[in-house]
Amino acid sequence: MIAKLTSSSIIGIDSYPVDVEVDISSGLPQFSTVGLPDAAVKESRDRIRSAIKNSGYGFPRNRVTVNLAPADIKKEGTSFDLPIATGILAAEGLIENDRLEDFCFIGELSLDGKIKTVQGALSAAFQAKKMGLRGIILPEANANEAAMVEGIDTIAVDYLHDVVEFLNGRRDIPPLSVDRDAIFSRKLAYPFDFADVSGQEQAKRALEIAAAGGHNILMIGPPGSGKTMLAQRLVTILPDLRFEEAIETTKIFSVAGLLDKKDSLLATRPFRSPHHSISDAGLVGGGQIPKPGEISLAHNGVLFLDELPEFKRNVLEVLRQPMEEGAVTIARSSVTITYPARFMMVGAMNPCPCGYFTDPRRACRCTTNQIRQYQTKISGPLLDRIDIHIDVPSVQYRHLNATSKGEPSATIKERVQEARRVQKQRFDDGGTSSNARMSNREIRQFCPLGSDSQRLLEMAMEKLGLSARAYTKVIKVARTIADLEGESHIESHHISEAIQYRSLDRRII
Repeated sequence: MIAKLTSSSIIGIDSYPVDVEVDISSGLPQFSTVGLPDAAVKESRDRIRSAIKNSGYGFPRNRVTVNLAPADIKKEGTSFDLPIATGILAAEGLIENDRLEDFCFIGELSLDGKIKTVQGALSAAFQAKKMGLRGIILPEANANEAAMVEGIDTIAVDYLHDVVEFLNGRRDIPPLSVDRDAIFSRKLAYPFDFADVSGQEQAKRALEIAAAGGHNILMIGPPGSGKTMLAQRLVTILPDLRFEEAIETTKIFSVAGLLDKKDSLLATRPFRSPHHSISDAGLVGGGQIPKPGEISLAHNGVLFLDELPEFKRNVLEVLRQPMEEGAVTIARSSVTITYPARFMMVGAMNPCPCGYFTDPRRACRCTTNQIRQYQTKISGPLLDRIDIHIDVPSVQYRHLNATSKGEPSATIKERVQEARRVQKQRFDDGGTSSNARMSNREIRQFCPLGSDSQRLLEMAMEKLGLSARAYTKVIKVARTIADLEGESHIESHHISEAIQYRSLDRRII
């Protein structure tokens, strides 16, 4: 007898349907799986056999053949345990076949029949809805995540025999229902605030501009000047995630296996801070079984690279394409995967190996050649893709001892959101999300310069030797400064301030 049911697998951050076909025929006892299964899928036969027996059912003593279609795509992971076991029981006549076609099945089996958590449940739920299925049957640990998808039933199960009883109509398992709006609003909170930062008004101004226009930023300063503290608080002044963005971010964490099962939704912008020893595959994604890297985990949020010159040169260079395109493509012999990677890159570095080249209170021990070698670890093309370079000096005692708090994140965020509202109206949902992502055509259309601004920018180009890309970065930053001030036109003082945020272009060692 043959049984057919639907499961799903992951490519990138999205699911694709997998038809699980189980045939039990006469012959010597054998269990074979076809359809390009990987090692984890092949090993499932021992888990499935034990799970069926320990759930109180007999395992067939005939030839069992399992086909996973489409057969030209490699099947990876343990999520096929539950659909294969269910298909075997249905082929044996222990489950009514007429209800199998209503659901998508995913789940890993323990030897005692318990159904364990899997990765990518949210994507699988979206795929089930796209296919027009009634619902999805999955582990209870993944239920909150999948229940965020409206329009399908989320059936949470603990053990294999629960699935059998439910499909045979002997047990009623009500679909899990969650209040999406309540969960989304409840999780909109950050543990940090800009009010905690003492002094550093110029750096806070630069971060406000970066947040308002979606600009990448690099902070240069001695150790202990507050660069990490400032970077951590950048997410608190970014506009709130829209529900669609929250779903997309949650998908990435779910596929990567990093979603806390207590959290059904990531409603705050991610902040990722990888160590400088990270590999290029760890940063952009990949591996034998491709997974999202840190730049995709920072999608819709902030990627903070502390001690930027300490990162391997090849690791930093792979950032160039994602910073421009907002996505990263990983090519393998059998499949090409694209992960979203629209993030704000925040870098931090010391001005020299000892860290005190620009500190008036500490003597620098480095030679001119050492400083030059240290700063040139960051290539010119990468620096060109960073819109804002800002010096972060050491904090003076009078600021540390001040009793008054700084401006809170909520106040700064209001100005940032107003600037983003202006940009949204300007681009009219044309695909451009912020000033930092303006094309050359949009720059010509929305950033006309007066004669004074043009002369000022021409002088800066000649004296600083700015590249064509740095030239457009200055104009984009100036456009954001004008938006924050509510000005429709870019004035010369906007250009002047934007030029000041190219400190590494101005520094001659």
